[in-house]
Amino acid sequence: MDNQRLKGKTAYVTGAGRGIGRAVALKLAREGAHVVLNDLDAAPAAEVVEAINALGGRAHAVVGSVTEAGFAERFIQSGMESFGGVDIIVNNAGYTWDSFVGKMTDAQFDAMLNVHVKAPFQVLRAAAPHIRNFAETEATQGQEVFRKVVNISSIAGLGGNVGQANYASGKAAVVGLTKTLAKEWGRYKVNVNCAAFGFIETRLTEARDTKASVVVDGNTVGVGIPKAAADAFGAQVPLGRGGTPEEAADGVYLLCAPESNYVSGQVLVIGGGLTI
Repeated sequence: MDNQRLKGKTAYVTGAGRGIGRAVALKLAREGAHVVLNDLDAAPAAEVVEAINALGGRAHAVVGSVTEAGFAERFIQSGMESFGGVDIIVNNAGYTWDSFVGKMTDAQFDAMLNVHVKAPFQVLRAAAPHIRNFAETEATQGQEVFRKVVNISSIAGLGGNVGQANYASGKAAVVGLTKTLAKEWGRYKVNVNCAAFGFIETRLTEARDTKASVVVDGNTVGVGIPKAAADAFGAQVPLGRGGTPEEAADGVYLLCAPESNYVSGQVLVIGGGLTI
């Protein structure tokens, strides 16, 4: 389609096999971007690739944990080999592993810092030489080409949340990373911003009265929240309900679109009016 706003761009999205990440990958693909996507598991990653292909887009999957040694370099290099560019990076992969401070282990705390701030840092570091080379070439040609980084935070990172000292710390740290990179990479015409989600309905937040869990990096972590708690969270949202993954993805897209070319170092809260 001629009105695709991201036509010809190459976008990298971590944690894109399910939920918000999947919705982001599909949104960017619909707007014309080639998508390099990641997920822990091969099956959901392959399904998203197929869905993008069905839209007439192009996608490539890189399976594995964003915290594993060498992942960031493998992710970026795979995209360079597939599509030859680095235009958009969405550091979305993450999960929660809740506990009160008195019972939280070092492993729990470290896991959240590793996935929510160290992994994004490593992806951005791996992309840095490519971005610099592209920007320097474009500058010598008199071109001004903007690139986009969207790091994912949370209202828990802005205002804290009971039982989430680890998660909130990681999500607060990624705000600092965002603001620093906005200053470092402005000379390369890179807009670096942060999307902070409120109550978005995914498998991590789905209402359930029976316990459920998933295994992430060898750790068994709970998913879902009690229905009464989910209803209470929804009632706190000024718009009256939790957001959908697609609505969350629309907010991320705002920070990837050309209209945000003079927006950098900002935190956009996508929470239906709920801020902290």
